[in-house]
Amino acid sequence: MIELPAPDTSPAPTTTTTDAPAGAAALTWRGRRLYRHGVPHRILSGGLHYFRVHPDLWRDRIRRLADLGLNAVDTYVAWNFHQPREDGVPRFDGWRDVERFIRMVGEEGLDVVVRPGPYICAEWSNGGLPSWLTGRDVTIRSSDPAFTAAVGRWFDELIPRIAALQAAEGGPVVAVQVENEFGSFGDDHAYLRWNREALTVRGIRELLFTADGPTELMQDGGTLPGTLAAVTLGSKPDVARRLLAERRPDEPFVVAEFWNGWFDHWGERHHVRGADSVVHALEEIIADGGSVSIYMAHGGTNFGLWAGANEQEGRLQPTVSSYDSDAPVAEDGTLTAKFFAVREVLGARGPVRMPVRMPTLPPARVPLVHRADLLAGLRAVPAPTSTGPRPASFEQLGLDAGMVLHTAHPRIPAGEHRLVLTDVRDRALVFGDDTVLGVVDSGDQELPLRGTGDVVRLEVLVENLGRVNYGPGIGRHKGLLGPVLVDRRSVQGWDSTPIALQEWSDAELARAVAAGPATTHAGFAVATMHVDTPADTFLALPGSSRGLVWVNGFLLGRYWEIGPQVTLYCPAPLLRVGENVVTVLELGPSEEYVEEFG
Repeated sequence: MIELPAPDTSPAPTTTTTDAPAGAAALTWRGRRLYRHGVPHRILSGGLHYFRVHPDLWRDRIRRLADLGLNAVDTYVAWNFHQPREDGVPRFDGWRDVERFIRMVGEEGLDVVVRPGPYICAEWSNGGLPSWLTGRDVTIRSSDPAFTAAVGRWFDELIPRIAALQAAEGGPVVAVQVENEFGSFGDDHAYLRWNREALTVRGIRELLFTADGPTELMQDGGTLPGTLAAVTLGSKPDVARRLLAERRPDEPFVVAEFWNGWFDHWGERHHVRGADSVVHALEEIIADGGSVSIYMAHGGTNFGLWAGANEQEGRLQPTVSSYDSDAPVAEDGTLTAKFFAVREVLGARGPVRMPVRMPTLPPARVPLVHRADLLAGLRAVPAPTSTGPRPASFEQLGLDAGMVLHTAHPRIPAGEHRLVLTDVRDRALVFGDDTVLGVVDSGDQELPLRGTGDVVRLEVLVENLGRVNYGPGIGRHKGLLGPVLVDRRSVQGWDSTPIALQEWSDAELARAVAAGPATTHAGFAVATMHVDTPADTFLALPGSSRGLVWVNGFLLGRYWEIGPQVTLYCPAPLLRVGENVVTVLELGPSEEYVEEFG
C-alpha cells in the first residue's frame, strides 16, 4: 500500500505582486544591480510550464514553487499548442488559458516572467513553432517577411493579453524575454530588433531581456544594445559572470535558465544531478546579487505527442513523455531531497505548506483485452486521403503529429528483391498484403522482399517520433520523404491517409477499438479500472513493446521498452469515480498485456 499524506489545509497567501503606482515598470537596473521600484531586488524564479501541468493542478504546483523559496515563476508560451492549425483561431481556453495561469501565480504572491518566443526550444515539439508554418518555404527565426508576418499575427493575439497582466497594469508580469537563445541559432539582428519592437508596440513596458549561452559566439548572435543580456547555463557561473561583466559592465548578472537537471531521450540513460552539485552552482549564481531562474523547478509531462527531439549527426533523438528533468518538484509533485537543499540555499524561512507527496491510488494489476488489429483499427477512423505519384508528407497533409498510412500496389517479379525506403522521418512499419515485412528508420532503410509476379498491397505506416526543437533541424519535414524503391525501380502511385492520433475524439478512438476481432498483439486493447477516489497513479505495461496510451479518451503519451522511462504519470484529474477506461495502441510485438497502477 502507498501512504496517503494528510491533505494541505493551510490558507493560500493573499499578498499580491502590486506594490507601486499603476503605470510604473516593476524592474529596472543600473550599476550592476537589479531594482524593483527603486529597491534592490533579486529574481528567484523557477520554470513551470502551464502546458505541461493539468490545469486542475496549476495552483498546487505554484504553491510548491512558493514553498521552495522562489519569488517568481517563468513560463514559455507554446504557439503550436494554441494554434495547431493555420485555419484555426488561436485558443486561450481550458488548458490553453495562459492568462488564468498568470493571474493564479499572482494570486499566490509571485511574479511572472513570460517567454513568448515565438521559438521556445523547451524540448517541445518543433520548439513551439507550428508545423503549418515551418512546412512552408520560409526562413524561420529570421527577418524573412513570410516569417515575421505570421509571427506578427500570432503576437497580435497573444501579446495584448500579456500586456494587460503587467505589473504596470496591476498584474504579476514583471519581465518578458525577447526571442529565445537566438545566439545558438543565428545572427540576424534585424530580426531580433523586430522581435523586441513587436513586443513594445503591442504594449509591453516591463523589463525586456535576451537569454543566451555564456560564450562570445552566442552572446554576439543573441544580444541587443540597450536590452538586458541574461545567460543560460548549468555550471561554471563564475566564468559566465566574468564574460558578461566584460561585455555589459553596468548590467546585473541574471541566469535565465539554471539547468539543475536534464531531460531524457528514448534509448539513452536517465539523467540525474546530485543536490550537492546543484547547491554549489546555485550559491555562486546568487552571490553578489545575482538573479536566477531554476530550469526546471517543476518539469511536468509532455502529454500526448508534444515531446520534441534532438538530432545528432543525422540521428533523431526523440524526447520521452516525462519532463521530470530531475527537478526539485518531481513530475508528480513530490518534494525531493533537491527541493529541500535548494530551499535552504534560497533562504526560505516560512513553513512548507504543501505535503511532500500527493495521494496515490493503491497498486493494482488490470488485464488488457485485445479488441482490434493495428491496420484494421487505424483504417476504421475516416480521414481524407491524398493520391499522388509520391507519398505525401505530414506537412502536405496538414498533419502535425501522429502517423500516415501510405498505400501502393506495385507488381513484384518472382524472386528476392530489395525494398528501400530512402528517407523515412521517423519510423515506419511496412506491410505486404497485411503481413508485417519489418521496421525501417533512418539507420536501417532496407528490407528483403520476396515477389511472386503478382501485385502486392504495399502499406507503409510512418510515425512521427517528435519534431526537432533545437538547432538547424527545427522545422524539418516528417513522413516518407524520399522515393520507395524495389531494387532500382521507384514505386509510384500512392494513397496517403493522415492519422491524427492527438486530435482523435472519443468517438474516433472507440471506432478504432471496435474494428475487431483482434488476431495479433499489435493493435488496440482496452482495460477497465474502478476508482473510488481519483488520485495520482503511474501506469506500466510489462511485456509490451512500444505504443501509446489513452486514459478516458485523453492521450497520455508514449511507452517504449528501450527506456529509460518505464511508467507513465496519470494525474488525478484525468480519472473519475467509478469505471475508467485505458486504451492502448501497441505498435510492436509483445509477450504479455498487463497494466500496473501504483
